[in-house]
Amino acid sequence: MAVNKNAPVIIIKRKKKVTAAVHHGGAWKVAYADFVTAMMAFFMLMWLLNATTEKQRKGIADYFSPTIPLSRISGGGDGSFGGDSVFTEDTLAQNGTGAAQKKPTEANAAKGSSGIDPADTAADESQNVLAKVEEALSGMSGESMAADEAMRHIVTRVTDEGLIIELFDLPGEPLFQASSGVPNTVMVDLSKMIARVLELVENDVAVNGYIQAQPVVLVKQTAWQLSTFRANQVRLLLQDGGLTPKRVNRVSGYADREPVVANLMASRNNRIEIVLLRDNTK
Repeated sequence: MAVNKNAPVIIIKRKKKVTAAVHHGGAWKVAYADFVTAMMAFFMLMWLLNATTEKQRKGIADYFSPTIPLSRISGGGDGSFGGDSVFTEDTLAQNGTGAAQKKPTEANAAKGSSGIDPADTAADESQNVLAKVEEALSGMSGESMAADEAMRHIVTRVTDEGLIIELFDLPGEPLFQASSGVPNTVMVDLSKMIARVLELVENDVAVNGYIQAQPVVLVKQTAWQLSTFRANQVRLLLQDGGLTPKRVNRVSGYADREPVVANLMASRNNRIEIVLLRDNTK
């Protein structure tokens, strides 16, 4: 049978459908960045707590506090441009009056808290005074061979009460004659050196005496009398060296009640403490 040439041609097209991958977006990146930032801030906080002192931490906290002024001087404006408003004295501390007014009137004078604790300032000044005396005392060791040998009897430490200059016996080199309040040459030399150093400041002075424990077989125990007598002898030596008598705040004897070594009868417990008192402990 002949093929009909006029028959329609059927063309079948097969389309391949490609499904695109599901796109999840970038929201997770934002969340991850926030997490990393928070962790970095946390570890920085931990480091600051471990690497700074209490005073430094207070300064950092004050820096981020909006109620604490960072500068005691204003930007230099005056009048309407001085930064004042009807709300200023209620919300912000005023710490400067501007460069245009060197001698402001009472109405324009700075008001509010300066952000500085007077107690902290006084403590810093007192600490500087004690450090000055301690440094001067350490420099005495280079004066001569005798001074260098005498300085072996001295240790210093700073406490809440003040700077403590401790003078103590060395093996074979006591500060006082045995069971007596008579000072040896080394004690006299040390007292003269310390008296010169104490002239650098005006703080009051306290003298404390301590001795080693006495044998219990003694009929008469003289620990209290001897420690007090030795402390008083040092007071007299300091005054002979130039210390003003009015600066002596107290003279005390503690017998053998506060030993510095475990052996109560050790000669190391024979000592004199000269305390340069802080201003707030007078």
